[in-house]
Amino acid sequence: MDIPRFPHFAPLALAHREVIHPILWAYQPTTSELTFTNLFLWQGHYGLSWCLWEEWFIALAQPRHGAPWFLPPVGPAGRETLCSELLRWLRQSKHVAYPAIERADRRLADELSSQPRFRCEPQRDQFDYVYRAADLISLPGNKFHSKRNHINSIRRSYPIQYEPLQEELLSSCLKLADRWCEFKRCEEDLNLSGEWEAIRLALRHYRELGLQGGAILVRGKVEAFSLGELLNSRTAVIHFEKANPEQSGFYPLINQQFCEHAWQEVELINREQDLGEPGLRRAKQSYHPVHLEEKYRLTLT
Repeated sequence: MDIPRFPHFAPLALAHREVIHPILWAYQPTTSELTFTNLFLWQGHYGLSWCLWEEWFIALAQPRHGAPWFLPPVGPAGRETLCSELLRWLRQSKHVAYPAIERADRRLADELSSQPRFRCEPQRDQFDYVYRAADLISLPGNKFHSKRNHINSIRRSYPIQYEPLQEELLSSCLKLADRWCEFKRCEEDLNLSGEWEAIRLALRHYRELGLQGGAILVRGKVEAFSLGELLNSRTAVIHFEKANPEQSGFYPLINQQFCEHAWQEVELINREQDLGEPGLRRAKQSYHPVHLEEKYRLTLT
């Protein structure tokens, strides 16, 4: 396998997982972007490509609209010089007036905080929502009263069946995703169309990506599904959750059931960011996160 070395970049292919995944896993990331699955699925939307610089993994985004930027380099500490060089390269080679490393985690921000040449700005719309797995499974106390009511109502109304995601259910999940996108008019929204493309890729390469999934069936028909994986040794990340767009009660049900059946052994669940969308923000806050995983934009002063 040819491994691209900086400043040469290559698109992400499934075969690259055996090189990239061990680097990301050794880092034990806490932000949702830093899994091979996430990078592979969203590379079309963000124009992602990758390379290695010595022992660091580098991901470059070149979106159709907007200037190129880097994701945080992943590898051992001592990244000050590396980050400085990456930002200068963006300015010189890609003619970016204000080069940036986007969605940097707190670990990298702390590394650079004593360096006056860097500016670190929090990006609230990109903060990940992190929950206790036990809370999402048991939905304890008054603060989860409405969630339990939604679930109980759905269970009274339909003959519910939960199934771990198997090959025979993937096409049904894809049909549900297509139905959801038609209902939400994904073709009119760049972010939704990007998510649609990512979901289709995830279902097509479910096994190769090492994903876990679960589905809610009613009379043999998939009414909700969820896909996720381990982010680090104590945290799972939920990449996608889709349900019947005309019956909102399936969302709390698949959330609770997927966590109960797939993630009892982890401490935390990362449910990614809200992108500043008010409805999504309210929905994520309604599950009472234990903390928000901060992300930063890093630039040169």
